[in-house]
Amino acid sequence: MKICFQADADLNQIIVKATLRREPTIDFQTAQIARLSGLEDEDVLAIAAKEDRLLVTHDRRTIPHHFAKFIMSQTSPGVLIIPQKLPVANVVEDLEFCKEFY
Repeated sequence: MKICFQADADLNQIIVKATLRREPTIDFQTAQIARLSGLEDEDVLAIAAKEDRLLVTHDRRTIPHHFAKFIMSQTSPGVLIIPQKLPVANVVEDLEFCKEFY
């Protein structure tokens, strides 16, 4: 099974670009392509789950609560919450590492 990522609207786009530059075979959809801007967390989670994508976000304030409620009634590949201060290179390595084990 191939891992697919979905960038949340708040995710630093440099992370998406750097990940795809380093590993072009990774399926990493931008928030713009998925039209996530302005959507509620519940809708973002539903869209990512429907497309079988792991949501990648910086939102550690509201997403955990909404995700906990979401998985009580639906399935999801999951959520990765990336600290905003984590260097982009480290994030890219971690996402590439996820690809190896999925």
